[in-house]
Amino acid sequence: MAQFAGTFARAGEARYEELRVGHVFNQRLSSRMPAAVLLPASDADVVAGVELAAQMGWPVSVRAGGHSWASWGVRDGALLIDLSSMKDMEFDSTTNIVSVRPAVAGATELDPYLSDRERFFPVGHCESVGLGGFLLQGGMGWHTRHYGWACESVEAIDVVTADGHTVRADATENTDLLWAARGAGPGFPGIITRFHLKTYPRPALVQDVRTFQLDDLEELLAWLQRILPTLDRRVTPILIATRLPDVPLDEGVRRPDGTVVIMHTVAMADSVAEAVPLLAEFDACPIQSLGRVRGETSIPEQNLLLGLQNPEGYRWRVDNTWTDARAAELAPRLQKLWAGLPTERAWSMWFGWSPARELPDMAFSIEGTGLVSTYVCYADADDDERFGDWVHGNTAELAADLGKGVYLGDTDFTRRTDQFLAADNFERLQKVRRAWDPDRRFCGYLISDESKLNTSTR
Repeated sequence: MAQFAGTFARAGEARYEELRVGHVFNQRLSSRMPAAVLLPASDADVVAGVELAAQMGWPVSVRAGGHSWASWGVRDGALLIDLSSMKDMEFDSTTNIVSVRPAVAGATELDPYLSDRERFFPVGHCESVGLGGFLLQGGMGWHTRHYGWACESVEAIDVVTADGHTVRADATENTDLLWAARGAGPGFPGIITRFHLKTYPRPALVQDVRTFQLDDLEELLAWLQRILPTLDRRVTPILIATRLPDVPLDEGVRRPDGTVVIMHTVAMADSVAEAVPLLAEFDACPIQSLGRVRGETSIPEQNLLLGLQNPEGYRWRVDNTWTDARAAELAPRLQKLWAGLPTERAWSMWFGWSPARELPDMAFSIEGTGLVSTYVCYADADDDERFGDWVHGNTAELAADLGKGVYLGDTDFTRRTDQFLAADNFERLQKVRRAWDPDRRFCGYLISDESKLNTSTR
C-alpha cells in the first residue's frame, strides 16, 4: 500500500465520510461512494494516488474547491483525490505570472494575494469557488467582458497524467493539454496540480446598482440589448431576479411583493476617475428605477453582497442556457420564470455577453449574446426532486425554443444534457482524452447516458 504524507481513508474507515463530502458546497450531498479518498499534501502524493488507483483497478476523480453543483468529483468506486489541502501561491514579478493550486479560492485567497502586489486576475463572482473547476469550465468572472474567459489567461499547467508522470503544458510543449484545460471541465484527461496565470494591473471598481419592477423587464432588456454591442467592454451589466428583501430602494419607496429585477453594473478601469465616465450611458436608461446605488466598490465588498445570494450550508438546484433571443421574445419567458422563483433565496440572471467575438483556439467554444442561469437555494431534503423538476424543466423549455447550448459550470448532466462544446471541439477533445488517458483512468463527465454527452436539445 502506498504511503502518503497527506490523509487517506477507505470506505468505512475513520474520517472517510468527512473526507467524502466535507468539502462540498452544495448540501444536497451525493449518495455516491468512492472506494477511498485522498487529501494529498504534495504533488508526490497525487502521483502515488494515481499509481495506487491503477494497482487497485479504481478510476480516479478529482475535486478542487468543492463547488460543483452536481458533486462531479464524488464517484462510486473511485479514488477521489481532493486537492483542498494544497493552497500555496507564488508570484513572479518579472513575468507577472502567478502560480496557484486548483483549490485556491479565487475571490478570498488569490485576489487578496494579488491585491498586495497591485495585480489582478478575473476570479469568480462567488467567493468560495476554487480555481480548478472555475478555470477548466471556462471561468466567467470579474472583468471577463474585457479580458475574455478566465481560462484564456492560463499560460501553463502542471499535470499528473494517467501513467503517473508529471508534465508541463504550455504554448510550446504538450499544447493539446493546454488546449483541453481551457474548457474541458471534468473531461480533462489528467490532474492539474498547478495553474500558471497571466495577471493584469489592478483596476478600480465603480458600481451602479438599480432595482426595477419585474413588469419593466422587457423594456429594460431591450434597452440593454441595444447598448451592449457598443458598450465599453470594461463595463459589465447583469440582470438579477431576486426575492431577497434587502434591495436598493429610494427613500419612501416600498419594495414590491415577490420578484424584483436588479441591474447590477460594474465598471473596472485604471482609476475611479476613469471608471466613472464609463457608466455615463446608464444615466440615459429610459426606465425609472425603484432605487439606485452608485459609487466606488471592491472585490471584497462585492463578495459580501453576492454572499447574501449564495449562502453556504444550503441545498441547490441549478441550470442554464445560452440564448441569442431578443427581448420581445425572451422577456415574457423570463418574466414567467422569474415570477415563479420558488424560494426567497432562489435567483436567476441574464448575463449580457454581446458583442460576439472570435474565440481563441481552445476547447471552450459555445457562447451566446446572453446567458440565463437559474439557482434554487433551499434547506429541506424533501424538496430535492420538486425543485429539481422546477429548475431543469423550466430551463429545458426555454432552451428548446430559444437556447443554443450551456455553460458547463452551471450544469447537472444527470438531470438535463445539452451541448457545451462546438462539435469539432468536442471531437478534438475526445482525441486528446484517448491519447492521454487511453484506459479511461479518469472519471470524466457525470452523465446518466454518455451517448447523449454534448448533444443539443433543440
